[in-house]
Amino acid sequence: MRNQQQELKNWSFKACDETEWNAAQVPGTVHSDLLRQGKIPDPFYGTNEHDLQWIDKKDWEYQTTFTLTEEWKDFSRVELLFEGLDTYADVFVNGRQVLSADNMFKAWSAEVKELLEPGDNVVNVRLRSPIKEDLPKLEKLGYNLPASNDQSELGGLGDRRVSVFARKAPYHYGWDWGPRLVTSGIWRPVHLIGWSGPRLTDLFIRQDEVSGQIAKLTAVVEIEADADWQGNLVLAADGLTWEKEVSLKKGHQTVELGLEIENPRLWWCRGLGEPAMYEFNASLRSSGAEGVVAERSVKTGLRQIRLIREKDAAGTTFRFELNGVAVFAKGANHIPNDSFIPEVTVERYRHEIASAAESNMNMLRIWGGGFYEENVFYELCDEYGLLVWQDFMFACSMYPGDEAFLQSVREEAEYNVKRLRNHPSIALWCGNNEIDSAWAHFEEDGGWGWKKDYTHEQREKIWADYEAIFHHLLPEVVERLGGGIAYWPSSPMREITNDNRQHSLKVTGEGDVHYWGVWHAVEPFSNYNERVGRFMSEYGFQSFPELSSVLKYATEEQLELESEVMLAHQKNGRGNQLIKEYMEQYLPEPRDFKAFLYMSQVLQAEAIKTAIEAHRRNKPFCMGTLYWQMNDCWPVASWASMDYYGRWRALQYVVRRSFREVMLSVDGSDKETVAFHVVSDRREELQAELRLSLYDFSGALLSEQSRAVSIEADSAAIVYSASAAELLNGHDGKSVVLHVDLESGGQVLDSQHFYFESHRELTLPEAKITVEEIPGSQGGAFTLSTDVLARQVWLHAEAEGIFSDNFFDLIPGQPVTVEFRRRSGDNASDAFVSGTPGALSVTSMRDYVI
Repeated sequence: MRNQQQELKNWSFKACDETEWNAAQVPGTVHSDLLRQGKIPDPFYGTNEHDLQWIDKKDWEYQTTFTLTEEWKDFSRVELLFEGLDTYADVFVNGRQVLSADNMFKAWSAEVKELLEPGDNVVNVRLRSPIKEDLPKLEKLGYNLPASNDQSELGGLGDRRVSVFARKAPYHYGWDWGPRLVTSGIWRPVHLIGWSGPRLTDLFIRQDEVSGQIAKLTAVVEIEADADWQGNLVLAADGLTWEKEVSLKKGHQTVELGLEIENPRLWWCRGLGEPAMYEFNASLRSSGAEGVVAERSVKTGLRQIRLIREKDAAGTTFRFELNGVAVFAKGANHIPNDSFIPEVTVERYRHEIASAAESNMNMLRIWGGGFYEENVFYELCDEYGLLVWQDFMFACSMYPGDEAFLQSVREEAEYNVKRLRNHPSIALWCGNNEIDSAWAHFEEDGGWGWKKDYTHEQREKIWADYEAIFHHLLPEVVERLGGGIAYWPSSPMREITNDNRQHSLKVTGEGDVHYWGVWHAVEPFSNYNERVGRFMSEYGFQSFPELSSVLKYATEEQLELESEVMLAHQKNGRGNQLIKEYMEQYLPEPRDFKAFLYMSQVLQAEAIKTAIEAHRRNKPFCMGTLYWQMNDCWPVASWASMDYYGRWRALQYVVRRSFREVMLSVDGSDKETVAFHVVSDRREELQAELRLSLYDFSGALLSEQSRAVSIEADSAAIVYSASAAELLNGHDGKSVVLHVDLESGGQVLDSQHFYFESHRELTLPEAKITVEEIPGSQGGAFTLSTDVLARQVWLHAEAEGIFSDNFFDLIPGQPVTVEFRRRSGDNASDAFVSGTPGALSVTSMRDYVI
């Protein structure tokens, strides 16, 4: 083999209109480099975001010098490869331009051998302002395209929204949970690659037929040869080998080789089995002494994943089937982990994916307003058994349809589908987020009101451009290159009908649903029980981060709901007031703003718990629930269950319980009758005991009953119901709690606390909670007990980590044991390890209310 690779490091940067060079970090962004050099304040602190909008109006330049030895002359080709350029970039090698980039979402390369010299060589990257680059495109078009989340006013552009013209992460221009920080930079690694002879440029293991008995595969090998070549292509995996004679011509070509594996180890998502992986190695071997002349390896899991959309009595199903088994999708929507993408470490990625796994999830949706994630994200999803719903990067906007734009999108789609197609976690490619329903072309008064701003001719042109991308270009790429993974044009949508039945404007028996009646439309939590679709791909409710996170961006003096800083870190208009209004409806009044932070998390958790339980109770009509959202890109009040620093909010703990394999749900929404539901994702029938115990708030047992219940495999059913009056048996509903256990084989599968009155009506006593360290636990496990009912007990650790349970109710005489695990830090194979919490505080709701 004759090849060599060198990563280009030691970069410096400056504004193009300045002369002073400063040290830069590549991969990186201009904002991050300016911050490291002390040129700007922390963009996430206070209202600093507002003062940094000048950065995206300037052009920037990066430069590095690298040294080559004489041996580089011997390679027949030398390629300069940029894995990611953000976004409009001109690249020069020793003063000669070699490429001009205009798409953040793909790699860029150039043949540079003739420009290189032994000794020192210089690469310059000039990054043109994305704002100055795209304003002329807007002027040429003559009217704004809808882009609701583009915070152009904050950026000093008035209503001139230019984000839609750039193939760049949309959230950089602002979103209703994120700042407007429009970056430039070299955001993925840069390599110089020298090679001679043939080389393998891509290896795809196409899965033609996969079952427990046999996997029929095709190795699709892309080869670039600098001259004609003859030899053998050899594939090896798991002790097996396959071989084929090949005759290569100079240039690019594709060779296919059929493979079969009997009784394969299948890849399963969490809850269904182990996520088994295979490593496939492809090599080109000559018959002479040279031996192996090129090789390439990939890891993949063998599985069959399908989106099942079949007509039934209720409409059309929308469910995933893995290896022939129906999957109820349990998970969340993922957004980028940082406004500055290269700042996200492998440890931060592992923390997020491990948190999803710890929370009993089996799917994450990569939302279309961010970017196609780093390889490590998908590798971790493969490892942890998490399916990935992958959006293309289009969201909440209408896009241009000129040929240059379409060609850029085509190249972007081809690059990313090929990059990601070996990952067994990829379950679906989705064209965009919310555009079909926002524009609602076939419903005159439907959608988000966008159409009224355009003439009939403009509307038809905008819609034709939409269809060109999402109904033609993207599905063609997925069909051609995606290895059989399904494509869905827009989320949410019912199906392509080319009439008003197409748009998902209300909950129906078809397609997927984004239900935002709770929150945006200020509907009651109880509507979650009624608005259940076939697949709930978005819904959510906001909260604040915990106090320690808020103090990362605000001072004590700024801890006020409507302070300038709190409003700057609330991107959803009336968001703070909405939290307050819902809290006034459902929870006791918090005593101050610090208490409000805690109570907001309890409120959020209560809302999403209601939704998840409703969705799971409606299995198999509903076969998926992905709440909005898993994570944050900066410290902010948002819909996230885990804040920017990775700290679990109350919601994350509630999700963990609500996504259990066997879930108990107690529904008293009609006020007269209490229904006890059991939802099981197990593949076998279950015999269990349902135990009901009524306590007063001092812990006195007032009544109890139990009954045997039989739970069918993969089912949801009401196993018992009774009138509220019967269960209360004459006791005051404001001062009692019903403790419900579901037990099987001596193990409590799930438990719930049910209150007969609203949380706001309950009179909570002052609780004294006792914490005792468990002997032999090395300070990592504790038993909690209380003298009177303690609601929403919150354990807060000094160390970063998670508890085995948190934000739970504690009844006198029923102690609860919890364990703490620390975040493991960098270079660890496990996200959480045994450890101690450090200083530990324990509070309950009574400590926070007036």
